[in-house]
Amino acid sequence: MENLPTVIIKPGDANRVLGGHPWIYSGSVVRITAPAEDGALVQIKDHRQRFLGTGLYNSKSKILVRVLSPERVTLNVDFFEQRIREALAVRTRFMPGATSFRVVNAESDFLSGLIVDKYEDALVIQTSALGMETRKPLILEALQKIFSPKIIMERNDSGFRKFEGMQDSNGVLFGQLDGPVNIALNGIKFQVDLVKGHKTGMYLDQQVNYEKVAKLVRGGNVLDCFTFLGGFALHAARTGKAKVHALDQSEDAIKASQENARKNNLTGSCTFETTNVFDWLKARTAVQPHERVIPQFEMIILDPPSFTKNRASVGDAMRGYKEIHLRAFKLLKPGGTLATFCCSHHVDANLFQEVILEAAFDARRVIRKIETYSQSPDHPVIPSIAETEYLKGYSYEMAR
Repeated sequence: MENLPTVIIKPGDANRVLGGHPWIYSGSVVRITAPAEDGALVQIKDHRQRFLGTGLYNSKSKILVRVLSPERVTLNVDFFEQRIREALAVRTRFMPGATSFRVVNAESDFLSGLIVDKYEDALVIQTSALGMETRKPLILEALQKIFSPKIIMERNDSGFRKFEGMQDSNGVLFGQLDGPVNIALNGIKFQVDLVKGHKTGMYLDQQVNYEKVAKLVRGGNVLDCFTFLGGFALHAARTGKAKVHALDQSEDAIKASQENARKNNLTGSCTFETTNVFDWLKARTAVQPHERVIPQFEMIILDPPSFTKNRASVGDAMRGYKEIHLRAFKLLKPGGTLATFCCSHHVDANLFQEVILEAAFDARRVIRKIETYSQSPDHPVIPSIAETEYLKGYSYEMAR
C-alpha cells in the first residue's frame, strides 16, 4: 500500500473515531505529517501514533477528514462495489419487496459524502464530499456492475457542496432520460421528476411509514398536510375507508399528486389543494371568543419539511411546530388520530414530543400515544453517529 500522509489527532478525540464517528474537524488535528492534496486518502493516528483508520482529506472543508475504514484500504472499483453490495444487503434483508429505495445513505453505510437512490431502473447519486466527487468514475463503474441500470443521474445541488469547495453539478451520467420515471412504493404508482423533484426526486424515507399510518385509517375524513407527491394521502385513500383532502403550497406538487391519484384510480377518494398550510389551518380554526371550532377530521397527518437548518433557528422552528399541532388538535374529532413527523436533526424526539404535548394542553385535549416512527430501513441509523437519525414521528389518539 502506498505511503499516505498521516493526520495526527488530539488526545481525547481518538475515542470519537474509535466509537465509529467518521467526521474529524480541523480543531481535532494536531498536525499532518506530509502535504496532502484535497480529496486524497490519508491515514489517521492518535497522539501516541496508534493507527485509527483511513479517510478522505479536504483542507477546504470544516470536516477535515471523513473516515472510511478502521483498516488500510485501496480506493478502487472493488472497494466501492463491496461497500455498495453490503449496503444493498441491508435493504434486501429489511425491505425485501421494495424496488425503489435509498441504496447508499452516506455515513449510515460507511461512505461519508455519498448518497445513491434507486428509482426502479434509474439511479441518482449525490456527492457532498470532494473525495467522493473525484472518485465518481469508480462509483459509477461499481453501480453499473451491481445494478445494470438504464439511467444514472447526478443531483448535486446540495448546499453542503459549497463547504467542500465544489460547484453544483446536475445531469445524466449514463443512459438517457426521456421524462419523469414511474416507480412503485408499497404497490402504489408514483411519477417522479428526477430533474426537478425534491432531493433526488422524492422522499424515500417515509416508505414504511406510509403503510403504518394507513393502517390507522378507520373512516371519515382524512387531512394530509404538506402532501408533496401524495404519499400519505394515496396510501390512506387506497384503504377505501375514508375521503382524503391533501394540502401543499407547491402547485407543481399538487399537480403531480393529482396525476398520481389518477394513475392509481383514486381520484374519487382524494382531493388536492394548493395552499399555504399554516394559513389554511389558521382560517379553519379562527373563531370569535364565544364560538367553538367544530372538528372536521377523523385523521390528520402532518409531515412538514424541516423548519430548521441549524441550531440557532430551533426556537423559531418549535413555535412553528406548536402552531400546526395546536390547530390540528382543534380540527381533530374526539377519538380521531393524529400522525405527525419531524425531519430536522436539530430537533430531537423528546423536544418534538414536548411541543406536541404543549399544543395538546393549550387545545385542552388529552392524547393517547399509539405508535412511534423513524425513518425507513433504507436510511439506517448508526447510534454512534447522531447525524444519521433525523426523522421521528408519533401517532396519537384523541382520548378526550
